[in-house]
Amino acid sequence: MKYTRLTKEQLEELHQEFTTFLATQSIDKAEWDTIKKEKPEVAEQELDVFSDLIWEGVLTKAEFLEHFSKNHIFLFQCFDTEVKSIVLKALVPEVDFLTKEGVQWLSDNMFTETIEMKVGKKVFTEERNYSLFQLIQQGAFLSDGQLFNQINTIIES
Repeated sequence: MKYTRLTKEQLEELHQEFTTFLATQSIDKAEWDTIKKEKPEVAEQELDVFSDLIWEGVLTKAEFLEHFSKNHIFLFQCFDTEVKSIVLKALVPEVDFLTKEGVQWLSDNMFTETIEMKVGKKVFTEERNYSLFQLIQQGAFLSDGQLFNQINTIIES
């Protein structure tokens, strides 16, 4: 398995897609129920293959990722061969970007000496989607890129 298996909740949300996936392998509901009962290891393999297909699709479409921690915000724009990053660090220890107040503080203090900002670029050394998956495993999440684009526009002007 290349990524991780989808959670039970994610699989339930993708029930229709999973049914279609099974149908492409000529497996109907009755046969799936039999496989789950009599060959659980085959059922596990099917779930793993389906999970990898879903992850691959999501990661291929991923354009922006964000990761928030207490004093840091990591913003990523993902390209085919590289990822561009903007890292914001609060130099005031009591600021917490995981709270609404912390994000408001960021907005009020964005271009002051209390915020350290670094811009970077990293060429993927591993396969793109796997590199993005690793960022997600570390706590990043898919975003619409609004925050990245706002800050990037200000930096570049």
